Amino acid sequence: MADTSFLDPGQLAAYFALMEVSSLLQHAVDQQLREDGGLSYIQFQILATLGETPDEPQRMTDVADRLVHSRSGLTYQVTQMAKAGLLTRAPSSDDERSTMVSATPKGQEVLAQVFPGHVELVRQVLLAPLTRADMDALSDILGRVRAHMRADPPRSAAPRRRSAHDR
Repeated sequence: MADTSFLDPGQLAAYFALMEVSSLLQHAVDQQLREDGGLSYIQFQILATLGETPDEPQRMTDVADRLVHSRSGLTYQVTQMAKAGLLTRAPSSDDERSTMVSATPKGQEVLAQVFPGHVELVRQVLLAPLTRADMDALSDILGRVRAHMRADPPRSAAPRRRSAHDR
């Protein structure tokens, strides 16, 4: 039987490379978002998620689940962003326990302001050294890992169970 208490050198190298790339990318993205729009990365993620359906408010719990962010952490961010006029929140018309959130025109403007620099940064920092085949392989690999991890997500990423009233 193989010793499972350690990662083999290849596994360890892949793990450390992924973690380092993730940290370096996160740092560069955070810096760009703060300089171009005064946003943190999670605030950008919230606006980008809401920007996918600009005319349809989304449940805060669904946004938290999708972003793998704690519900209390998302509540804090949404409160800060609402104070800055970047989004609105309101009780759900379907369920008084749920809060709906949507980007304001100002939030959409800030997203449009940071997006070109964000895209350019991602191209320069992450995609420049990759061929199309590399990008396809990376997308495939990370997609499988994401699906595997989402199959048994941590509590912060698990969809909230809906009661019969919610359905």
